[in-house]
Amino acid sequence: MRSKIDYKELRKLLDLMDEKNLSQFELEVEGLKIMLSRVQSQPSSQTITPMPIQTPQIEELTKETPSETTLEKPSDSVYYIRSPMVGTFYRAPDPSSPPFVEVGEPVKKNQIVSIIEAMKLMNEIESDVDGIIEEILVENGKPVEYGQKLFAVKPS
Repeated sequence: MRSKIDYKELRKLLDLMDEKNLSQFELEVEGLKIMLSRVQSQPSSQTITPMPIQTPQIEELTKETPSETTLEKPSDSVYYIRSPMVGTFYRAPDPSSPPFVEVGEPVKKNQIVSIIEAMKLMNEIESDVDGIIEEILVENGKPVEYGQKLFAVKPS
């Protein structure tokens, strides 16, 4: 015997999808299975591209390019550790632990500087250079995009 569909409850599910910005939702209760999916009318601005996980990108900043950080000398080079993926940025391994690095602290090549959570997986982000952390460019717990600058490092 099939359950009747309660359209008020269905409307609540649709509102929940809008509120949480979900593209698909499935529910099975007492033999009644509901699958809702949203078709986007415009092409998505995000493209999913396979990428290496443990290889943060770095960019050299010289005095010819605009600076997002304050440097002691304009001729100094700064390297940016960038996010290799889309996810959530965390400065520490868990909420009760101290951050991996702080501004002004030295960092070694291959040292873990943060974690990015992507699809329920915790990905350790390592420094590509030896140096000093000049600036932390993302707040703890905030979402990051692929290629977004995470840290400014003054190489040693």
